[in-house]
Amino acid sequence: MRMRHSLLSAGAAAVLILGLAPTATAMNTAAGHAATAMNPCGFYETGSDARCNHCTSDGSNVVIEVEVFGPNYERCVGPGDTWLGSASRIQGAHSVGRTC
Repeated sequence: MRMRHSLLSAGAAAVLILGLAPTATAMNTAAGHAATAMNPCGFYETGSDARCNHCTSDGSNVVIEVEVFGPNYERCVGPGDTWLGSASRIQGAHSVGRTC
């Protein structure tokens, strides 16, 4: 456990040093849930996919706004990792501040 916390702290320090900010604040790590390097909380992209990881300790579903080339749209996502679509089509996603 101690090693895991050290690695997470080192990762958080690297984010601060690089000046990177999370794109979906309301989907960030909640109490008792830590994101892994593979599946960070909030919006992220893999090589070809756009994904959203809703980290929660209460099991809630949240509404996110998915930013695309064209009109944005809203989507309800549950806890955990959700595939949003192709990374070439999805520009980002963020919580709109309400549950669904």
